Amino acid sequence: MSATSQYSSSPIFDEASCVRTGQGLHTYGTMAARLVSLLLLLALVNVAHHAGVSAEDVIRQVTDSGHGAGHPGLLPEAQFAAFVRRHGKEYSGPEEYARRLRVFAANVARAAAHQALDPGARHGVTPFSDLTREEFEARLTGLVGAGDVLRSARRMPAAAPATEEEVAALPASFDWRDKGAVTDVKMQGVCGSCWAFSTTGAVEGANFVATGKLLDLSEQQLVDCDHTCDAVAKTECNSGCSGGLMTNAYRYLMSSGGLMEQAAYPYTGAQGPCRFDRGKVAVRVANFTAVPLDEDQMRAALVRGGPLAVGLNAAFMQTYVGGVSCPLICPRAMVNHGVLLVGYGARGFSALRLGYRPYWLIKNSWGAQWGEGGYYKLCRGRNVCGVDSMVSAVAVAP
Repeated sequence: MSATSQYSSSPIFDEASCVRTGQGLHTYGTMAARLVSLLLLLALVNVAHHAGVSAEDVIRQVTDSGHGAGHPGLLPEAQFAAFVRRHGKEYSGPEEYARRLRVFAANVARAAAHQALDPGARHGVTPFSDLTREEFEARLTGLVGAGDVLRSARRMPAAAPATEEEVAALPASFDWRDKGAVTDVKMQGVCGSCWAFSTTGAVEGANFVATGKLLDLSEQQLVDCDHTCDAVAKTECNSGCSGGLMTNAYRYLMSSGGLMEQAAYPYTGAQGPCRFDRGKVAVRVANFTAVPLDEDQMRAALVRGGPLAVGLNAAFMQTYVGGVSCPLICPRAMVNHGVLLVGYGARGFSALRLGYRPYWLIKNSWGAQWGEGGYYKLCRGRNVCGVDSMVSAVAVAP
């Protein structure tokens, strides 16, 4: 993603203001708030120490995430200036800067609300804290027509279910990154192409399982060339930066002949003319299957066949910084983002719940500066945020 950010002038729907209170009237409340912030900071630093995370990074995130937002000296203007410097943001002029400051302040408040609803994770300032919720969803998600597609997915060929014995024998934790099956975290930019990154990740993993070779495959080929529509929900078509579906992309790859490598067809983050060259195909897709809507079956399919393409509700991801996310409210039917499931863990520490939770390990496509090095930990076992509603596996041709 380039240092220059271009934004539309769409209206702001969520704004917040921060007012300095009279110090004399709120001395005791301020002292109590500072004590709570200090205790929280100490707890997080202790967790960071055991997890091998820099305490400096944790301290920076606590102050950025609004735990001290009401204190004199931690005003939104200063936080926003630091955010702009850190992420190389550029705006068209003073009016746009002021508008983005208001959006930033609103997102700091929303991060605090997310923290209350998702206490197992850490929420705060992210590279996308200057985007409204509507802008964020339009530019950084991109899974289309989830409702109709979820219904049509039930008509897809289903993967053979794992037996109870196979499920019982699964390892407690598993990570395809340790096996060499996952490429580096990528960045979709200001383009609703999450579906393309989810697709290439699944194909990269399946090719590794089949051949032992990890290839970096082209999302841009899918963005430029794939206009496939769902077999049942025929109006849900792949449309570059305007969104798409992983299952449509598999169909396109099966009919077109396959997928080129990133080096031969590099990513630009914008839709352009199709430059597909059948003579440079690196991987061919043989078939794909829907994974049963069951998280034990997801674990089995993941271990057996490689990383899985999944859809989920990204409602809590704009403010996610780290930890195991387990929102109290996250509608399962509102699936809007395609990601890659690469592993799972048995014991993910939840700092504010002072306990451990099993989780899914999810590769995102928003760059390594977001989340935990570009990854999202989502608690498993409860179909949180619809994570088991749209899961597919792909097989490559020899």
